[in-house]
Amino acid sequence: MLSTNSYKDIEEKIMSGERLSREDGIRLFHCHDLAWLGAMADHVRQQKCGDIVYYNVNCHVNLTNICTSRCKFCAFGRDADDKGAYAMTKAQAVALVRDAMKDPDMAGLHVVSGLHPTWSFEDYLDLVRTLHETFPKLYMKGFTGVEITHFAEISGLSVREVLIRLRDEGGLQAIAGGGAEILSDRVRNLLCPNKASADEWLDVARTAHKLGLKSNASMLYGHIETLEERVDHLLRLRELQDETGGFQTFICFPFLPKHTELGSKIKQTSMWDDLRTMAISRLMLDNFRNIKAYWVMLTVPVAQVALGFGANDIDGTVHKETILHDAGATSPTALSEDKIIRIIREAGRIPAACDCNFNILRTFE
Repeated sequence: MLSTNSYKDIEEKIMSGERLSREDGIRLFHCHDLAWLGAMADHVRQQKCGDIVYYNVNCHVNLTNICTSRCKFCAFGRDADDKGAYAMTKAQAVALVRDAMKDPDMAGLHVVSGLHPTWSFEDYLDLVRTLHETFPKLYMKGFTGVEITHFAEISGLSVREVLIRLRDEGGLQAIAGGGAEILSDRVRNLLCPNKASADEWLDVARTAHKLGLKSNASMLYGHIETLEERVDHLLRLRELQDETGGFQTFICFPFLPKHTELGSKIKQTSMWDDLRTMAISRLMLDNFRNIKAYWVMLTVPVAQVALGFGANDIDGTVHKETILHDAGATSPTALSEDKIIRIIREAGRIPAACDCNFNILRTFE
């Protein structure tokens, strides 16, 4: 399986299970042998988690797109008086989920939102509490480190207190992985200065893990970050995972520039870069069991190919995704469970429906 280029030393590390260094990661991002990168990542995937590919039968609930942050890479956020701005009532949120419940296998909710300028933490909590009480059998994954930091700021509570109330009163079982973007002060100061810093995002994850709440992690790449900053981002996640073990899956988010402030300046990532980044993430994040190929952003065909580049998680049915489609995602807004199962089987893998904590609900051998 040796590479034809000068990466034999890195391959020997990978095959022996030795941890890769920052310098190794940077070198890998300059590697043009995509087939070799995929083979290395697929070897690690097979060793770590076998042929199971996880997916959820889930519904995304985006409570509001009115947001004070207004990040330069976001096409979802609005000011209150902008065209298309909305803020769900409890009745509207319940109606959305009730529609999703037409699927008899619907298992969970993924709740994320904008940072509304006038909503209190109690408003957000009341919404998720209502969803939890109305649909008690659905697992609840929700809110990013950015949102939870915001809740602490507007409520005067600590991050720990916010998480406890979301868990105990709102039924929260796991934390969403968004909002990490690039864990670099340089990048965040330029693109998203009005929301949680890199350290604050990591502190939410650390606090959640200490409370027994698992979380996901992510990286938004393909905008103004350097390749070195991508590697540093992965290393910061790896370091926290060494400390807590609380991250469940890592999600590669390629930046979608359409309708964003950066849109005219930056081209969308190529499939080559998406697969390269997926493979290197698997190789660098040696303490993460799961790597997600998020079909909503990657498109279904690229997500399917990514199952050969280290991924073992393909997200879920979604029901109705809006945040990324506002940025020009060309994928469907939802997939049927049958289609997800077919996508996984065509890749030679075993589909496994799971909950938000990766407990397997059923498999399809």
